[in-house]
Amino acid sequence: MSASSFEKYSLDLYNFTNLLKFNFNKHHLFLVTCNQIFCLRTSFEFIPKNLSHFKKQLLLWASEFNETIWLDSNDHKDKYSRFDAALAVDAFTSIKTDSYNAFDDLKTYQKSTKDWIFGYLTYDLKNDLEQLSSHNYDGLNFPDLQFFQPKKVIFLRGNKVEFQYLNMVSEDIKLDIQSIKNVDINARNENSQTNDIKIKLRIHKDAYFEKVSTMLAYIHRGDIYEANFCQEFYAENTRINPIETFNKLNRISKPPFATFLKINQHYLLCASPERYLQKQDNKIVSQPIKGTAKRSKNKELDDVLKFELSRNEKERSENIMIVDLVRNDLSHTAEKGSVQVEELCKVYSFKQVHQMISTITSLLDNKEDYIETIKTTFPMGSMTGAPKISAMQIIEDLEETKRGLYSGAVGYFTPENDFDFNVIIRSILYNEQAQYVSYSVGSAITAKSLPQKEYEECLVKAKAMREVLEN
Repeated sequence: MSASSFEKYSLDLYNFTNLLKFNFNKHHLFLVTCNQIFCLRTSFEFIPKNLSHFKKQLLLWASEFNETIWLDSNDHKDKYSRFDAALAVDAFTSIKTDSYNAFDDLKTYQKSTKDWIFGYLTYDLKNDLEQLSSHNYDGLNFPDLQFFQPKKVIFLRGNKVEFQYLNMVSEDIKLDIQSIKNVDINARNENSQTNDIKIKLRIHKDAYFEKVSTMLAYIHRGDIYEANFCQEFYAENTRINPIETFNKLNRISKPPFATFLKINQHYLLCASPERYLQKQDNKIVSQPIKGTAKRSKNKELDDVLKFELSRNEKERSENIMIVDLVRNDLSHTAEKGSVQVEELCKVYSFKQVHQMISTITSLLDNKEDYIETIKTTFPMGSMTGAPKISAMQIIEDLEETKRGLYSGAVGYFTPENDFDFNVIIRSILYNEQAQYVSYSVGSAITAKSLPQKEYEECLVKAKAMREVLEN
């Protein structure tokens, strides 16, 4: 058994001698909680005097833990959201694995934990679902799948902050509130960026045009109808301050699915506008984005750009193709006749761009198939293409970089088996140990695509990340 395929679920024992049973299962050593009393949580509500200030203090406080996931809606009012922001820190149990058998292992872990778990799915989990592989260059080296059960979960709803701590650490709640309130958000951080960041292109402009032309040849031959082609921008031998960088990126973009993730030396600084998949009770919601237009500071021009996007034949056809793909993916686990398109090609405005978003819903035929509905829809259609498998094969051949966490998903499962995941786009990825910084952008290539226009769309999407890194 190779070291890369053997991982374990780690558990902080806290001297509980009879807490665990061992179950060896193929490539993983499962440490499963025997007594669910240890997973009960103590809740406590707190109303800060200044919520905005408290949020900044909260994130700075959280960044000191080895495992941190911060999810922030930036006050976007979403009828499907269960909170305004959520924070998970300090792993009690965890799973980390490569792509082999990953979804089955996640299902076993999630069902045995029966608690909140937070984590991510990388794009390369496609290799667990189909006869596919990932051999392109990877400077980041994120594990393919990683989730943890946090000792401490904090939710922000309206003007209230709700602390949900495992009983074993419930006495920390009031101490932590005081610690958070004592955080000085204006203190100078010694780990601030100290060197000029030199952004490099993995695919240069002429090579990009050639690769898009090759992809168009596949489309004209009928192998695919659409594919999302991505390129990486990166910097080597570079140190950044992750919190400062995330705060700058979030300030510029204010997206509904912002994420700060830290797991040991790996960081995700995400300004995603896109939901991948959500489950509430037996309802599944997918909201793919296809169609982008830049914004203008001139309101009249901005309104024109928004209107033109809503009527753009190419952008609408891209979106509708992915809607059809998502409808098909959801049908595998849906009650017969329950797949519905709630919104088609609706344009939403964000700080950096206008986006065309559709909303597709379904009802689960079997409530126990919730992991299966992730498997049958992953990777998301907006980041692959149609037909999905052929598109992923061509993507792998033409792209220069292993996608890894980019175009994967980050989110959570609830104790009731609900979940919510975003699409990891508009994001900066950072391996602190390797001193490697990366961000990728892509666009949908269809028969009507012009290489120059697709390249310009990529630069529009990359603008916020580049501004943040280059100050």
